[in-house]
Amino acid sequence: MDHAMHHHTGAAPGATWSMAIRATLHCLLGCAVGEILGMVIGTALLWGNVPTMALAIGLAFVFGYSFTLFAVVRAGVSLKAAVKIALAADTVSIAVMELVDNVIIALTPGAMDAHLSEGLFWYALLGGFAVAFLVTTPVNKWMIGRGKGHAVVHAHH
Repeated sequence: MDHAMHHHTGAAPGATWSMAIRATLHCLLGCAVGEILGMVIGTALLWGNVPTMALAIGLAFVFGYSFTLFAVVRAGVSLKAAVKIALAADTVSIAVMELVDNVIIALTPGAMDAHLSEGLFWYALLGGFAVAFLVTTPVNKWMIGRGKGHAVVHAHH
């Protein structure tokens, strides 16, 4: 193939913004389910901010990984291999998403003490997810372009 026909973007072919957005939305869904569930459980048990956030972050990872895990197992991959794929595909994405989201919540005045029934709690949480999505999408695009992150999942779909 003639070298002049190549378009170099610094990323591997297929590392499109569309793919990165889909990967990030997938991550966001798992993170949101886990984090909201953790906040609800921690609040219901009258836990303080630190244990509630730890539970929420832990569940965000569990749900984030499980969404990928179930999809890969459904595609016929063994559970052991699927766990390795989910860890490789989602760890950085979930970590970035959770870091950004929780920093936004922590920096929003009053959000850490807001209750589930208050708008401030939900605005801070949803705003944190929105900012985390914007930060994590380019990270996922970069990783996919290098054959990492969700690129490892696409071989099994």
